[in-house]
Amino acid sequence: MQDEQQRPERAQASATTSQEALHSTLTAANEPTQASVQAQAPGNEERKGLVATADAQVVDADDDPGKTAKMRVILPAKLPAHSRAAAAQRLSNLPLKAPRGVYYPVAHLLPLAPGWRTRRHIKRKGLRESNARFNEAERKGSRWGFMPLAIIFMAFLVVAASSITLYTALYNSTEQLYGSKVTTLQDILPKDNLKMYDDQGQMIYQMIDNGVQTSVPYSQLSPTLMHATIAIEDQYFWSNPGYDITGIVRAALDDITAHDTVSGASTITQQLIKNTILGQQRTAIRKLQEILLAPDVTRQYTKEQIITMYLNTIYYGDQAYGADAAAQIYFGLEDKPNMPAVKQLDLAQSAMLAGLPQNGDYYNPWLHRDRALNRMKDVLHNMNVQNYITHAQELQAIAEAEQQDFLKPMQVHNDLAVHYSAYTLRELMDKLHLKAGDLSRSGLMVSTALDLAKQNQVLKIAQKHIAENAKIHNMSNSAVVVMNPHDGSLLTLVGNINPNDPKSGAFDVASQGLRQPGSSFKPFIYATAFNKGVSPGDHVQDGPLTINMCCGLPAYRPTNYDMKYHGNITYRYALQNSFNIPAVKLLMQTGVDPALQMALNLGITTYAGVPNYTMVLGSLSVHLTDMVSAYSTFGNSGKHVTPHAITEVRDSLGKVVYRPDMNAKRVISPQLAYLMANVLSDNNSRTFEFGKCSVLYLYSTSQSQCYAGNPGPIRPAAVKTGTSNDFRDNWTVGWTTDYTVGVWSGNNDNSPMFNVTGVDGAAPIWHDTMQLFEQGHPIRNFTNPGGLARRGNDWYIPQK
Repeated sequence: MQDEQQRPERAQASATTSQEALHSTLTAANEPTQASVQAQAPGNEERKGLVATADAQVVDADDDPGKTAKMRVILPAKLPAHSRAAAAQRLSNLPLKAPRGVYYPVAHLLPLAPGWRTRRHIKRKGLRESNARFNEAERKGSRWGFMPLAIIFMAFLVVAASSITLYTALYNSTEQLYGSKVTTLQDILPKDNLKMYDDQGQMIYQMIDNGVQTSVPYSQLSPTLMHATIAIEDQYFWSNPGYDITGIVRAALDDITAHDTVSGASTITQQLIKNTILGQQRTAIRKLQEILLAPDVTRQYTKEQIITMYLNTIYYGDQAYGADAAAQIYFGLEDKPNMPAVKQLDLAQSAMLAGLPQNGDYYNPWLHRDRALNRMKDVLHNMNVQNYITHAQELQAIAEAEQQDFLKPMQVHNDLAVHYSAYTLRELMDKLHLKAGDLSRSGLMVSTALDLAKQNQVLKIAQKHIAENAKIHNMSNSAVVVMNPHDGSLLTLVGNINPNDPKSGAFDVASQGLRQPGSSFKPFIYATAFNKGVSPGDHVQDGPLTINMCCGLPAYRPTNYDMKYHGNITYRYALQNSFNIPAVKLLMQTGVDPALQMALNLGITTYAGVPNYTMVLGSLSVHLTDMVSAYSTFGNSGKHVTPHAITEVRDSLGKVVYRPDMNAKRVISPQLAYLMANVLSDNNSRTFEFGKCSVLYLYSTSQSQCYAGNPGPIRPAAVKTGTSNDFRDNWTVGWTTDYTVGVWSGNNDNSPMFNVTGVDGAAPIWHDTMQLFEQGHPIRNFTNPGGLARRGNDWYIPQK
């Protein structure tokens, strides 16, 4: 009973104890040591010594009236102090907050400065206004904000479309206008100036009135010049597509800054296009066309071909087109076999030339030495920067260029064979149907048959003999022509012994002068008669002759030059001693027209005068070249080959454009040709007039030895002299089995000489010239072709 009365008090005490234990447990929760709570309850000994924790759960007896109040204690898991779970439990180990109203005796600061509410109000007000303006702008922008962007975008599209359209139109028009020229660029390059060469390949003449240009292949170009040109004109030549974008932009900025065109930025390819296709007009369209065509040229041609075309045609000033011409004009270098002038350039010369294409006349070193030298230094600097040369080489080149003799004038050798060159040009114009103005830059390379060494010797021979006769016979000039009768090639043509005489030296008597041939025309009449069956051994009476003329003209009475008659003589004797009366009688027998036609068939192309009986005495004026051509027909067994100085003509690419027709045309029989050679080489028949050892006789010793009976080996030669009235003209024309030589001597003004005949005036020149050309040739006699018959002691041509 007592226990029942004390149960509520124990329960209450137990509850109180449990609450205190719980509070203590909560305060020391998750501590490393656990708080122990002694639960003492009367009559309930089993609860003594129990431990309560923060997780203890209390069951109140009031909640279950029929049971004794019990407390269940749940112990937390024991965790390692370093584990994450233990650390998480320790997060709540915070001190209890102090109860409100507790005063700490320390100084207190205001958390906010005074007036912060006012400032916050103003700030919020401004923020509201800013938001309002932004919202308004956003509202309006939803309707109008994208319009400017749309306009700009549309404008961009219009500009882009227009640009593409213009580019396409310009590209198409450029291709249409110039596309074919790109394909044939090598054919439309500026042509070289015409050049003429002798039979050994030595240049004897070049036309320089429209500039000098000599194209050479890539292998013959100077590598140093190429490096210098690329360094100053187009640094990225080997890799660019024909144009340089960075250079174009730079040039555009320079032009805009200067308000003028001051920079071109043209690559080597563009410059080539400008010079050969588009022209020199400086416009934006032309520049765009350059850029459009440059890739086409780069695709069509290799870089080696492009640089070759460029260096062969670019203008270097002072009428020098191309690097080879510039090397000649500025440094006096000359083209040699397999070594053109351009390949002989050193570094200093190459750098000087590389600076000229920008403006050849402005930097012309002959006229502006300092300006050209400064430009050269720029070239050398670029070469150094681009690792083509060293600094030492740069300084050495500058030192060389500063020497006084650095520049040397070009040697033009157009006086080597003045009249031969002029004759060749006339022949060229006739055969190719060109005008003189078309030849200068035709690019033609003309090879001739000229033997320049012998031509110079012949000139000296003629000058020597004319000097000997000048005072005695009033003789001042001579012309000599040497021809190969078998192919018609003119080996020598001396038109005047004073080719450099400013008054008369330019006149070519041999091919331009019309002179009376005297008795040297007689073989054409005799050939006409022999062809009709007359024999050289037939007799004719050399006596007085009167020919009545028609139409009231006085009678014609020919006389011999010695004013004598020689009686009954043979035609052979009459021809070899150049008697006139037998020749006139023979012409009367053959007829004037047939005899003239014989002369024309043999090679006479032009004559002046009236053909009549006097023409057998040489009254018709003819060219020396025609007389040599006609006599060559005799020397070529009756076959005529048109005389020619040209042997071959090639263009700048080496293609043959002309060769002369050397096909022989038979105009007389071999029998007639041999008969004429047999008569005109008969030295015994002409002894009466000319002597046994005259200059018409090709003996191999001196004249005195010949007269002493020792002529040495004799070279057969058929030859005829001629003298016109008043001794105005001396002629000697003859041939051997190898050559035909014709000589004229007289005065340029056609004034009379003093008592000199062909054997004294022209024959000595003929003799020495023939001997000169025959040196080293075997002695051969004229060959009888057969078909001739004998009448008496002489030959004749049987008539069918």
